[in-house]
Amino acid sequence: MSDIIVVGCGRVGSQLATQLSQSDNNVTVIDRDVASFANLGPDFNGATIQGVGFDEDVLMEAGIKSCDAVAAVTQLDNTNLMIAEVCEKLYGVPHVVARLHDPSHERAYSLLGIDYSCGTTLVAEEIYAKLQSGHGNHVKSFGDVEIIEFTLNLRSHLRQTMRVSELERPHGARVVAFERADGSATSIPDGDSILYDGDKLLVCIRSELLAAFEKFMRQD
Repeated sequence: MSDIIVVGCGRVGSQLATQLSQSDNNVTVIDRDVASFANLGPDFNGATIQGVGFDEDVLMEAGIKSCDAVAAVTQLDNTNLMIAEVCEKLYGVPHVVARLHDPSHERAYSLLGIDYSCGTTLVAEEIYAKLQSGHGNHVKSFGDVEIIEFTLNLRSHLRQTMRVSELERPHGARVVAFERADGSATSIPDGDSILYDGDKLLVCIRSELLAAFEKFMRQD
């Protein structure tokens, strides 16, 4: 169970909040227009707060300090970007996803390292998948398969190297590509390829296996 804040209660926000609350998450929805909470319908079982999503008092009331994830899904890209920046940089929320309406703003989101979803259809479903994955390293969902990008953690396992096959076979994962920690080489590996602590990996894995796989994902 996760504590999740959804900012924006339009069509996407209300659908997302309802899906999350029905998946046994503690969900709080923030919107400046109290009338928008009517979009949630009878199946939503979380909390609502009227206010501006980047206002610190509002975020504190919503439980930002103990929050696991935030979805910024208002109708304004600049507002979503500001919410994401405040939640990540000021409060250190582990996972923030923002809705992007205008593709011309995509570069700004990317440069700031904001995890986002862009488009007009299936946005709620995509953001839901990102939040449910529990990883800011999430790249894409295909049914029950996740594609994740992360920095390899071997140091805590008292190792400096590992063969690709050692990472894949016991954990039901597939290493699609890797980049050396110093950026010196990028490769599509085979089972005998050697991975080093600190390498950046692109991996496919089933959603239900993610929790056990976290031990190989550097969190810093």
